[in-house]
Amino acid sequence: MEQWQDQGIVLAVRRHGESGAVVSLLTENNGRHAGYVRGAHSSKMRGTLEVGNLVDARWQSRVEGNLGSLTLELSQSFAPRFMQDPVRLAALQSAVALCDAALPEREGHPGLFHGLNVLLETLESDIWAPAYVMWELALLRELGFSLDFSRCAGGGDAGNLAYMSPKTGRAVSAEAAAPYKEKLLPLPDFLKPGGRNSEPEEVLTGLELTGYFLTHWVFAHHSHGVPEARLRFQERFEKSLSEDMREAV
Repeated sequence: MEQWQDQGIVLAVRRHGESGAVVSLLTENNGRHAGYVRGAHSSKMRGTLEVGNLVDARWQSRVEGNLGSLTLELSQSFAPRFMQDPVRLAALQSAVALCDAALPEREGHPGLFHGLNVLLETLESDIWAPAYVMWELALLRELGFSLDFSRCAGGGDAGNLAYMSPKTGRAVSAEAAAPYKEKLLPLPDFLKPGGRNSEPEEVLTGLELTGYFLTHWVFAHHSHGVPEARLRFQERFEKSLSEDMREAV
């Protein structure tokens, strides 16, 4: 009998049979791991199986490579905190969907587990939106797609970075980028050296930046592309920004 106990974050719940579900977790020590949960649609378990929830998990199987079964107990619930804030709820749904779609199964990512847990806590704060962009950068790095903000790819001033090369993922200064800036991706201020401006407009620029690399690097060969939840989150964030601008006029 193969088994383990661990903490995990619920990434996805897929109905299986009349009363069960296959649940995907991002665990601290066992990576992204799925298992069958009996009675998943009972009133008690529905609350436990909200995506984004932190759970105490016990997995067991007769054979290591099999799906196995999961027994879960709720440790901390996040999604209900944002039921009145559809944009933050969409951010939560986006983060867990990205992990579920991008991470190889049963490959350890303890740093990403802790990072996602911190992000879910941070969604309640005033800095949640730039923190989300930073989390996506960490996800890209964890998957082997690091972006370089340390120097100018064209040999320009590293203190005046303004763009990002879509081909190399390296930053470019305003001066070096001048001849071909239309082909580059704008760099949000809060990702520049010493940058502090994390206003919603800059966050949207950040989402467009990370979204580009998620599309063209991480999910380029995935049959379903970038998860719908990630696309929906950016759309809702942009819509909320437009609504705020109209109200300010």
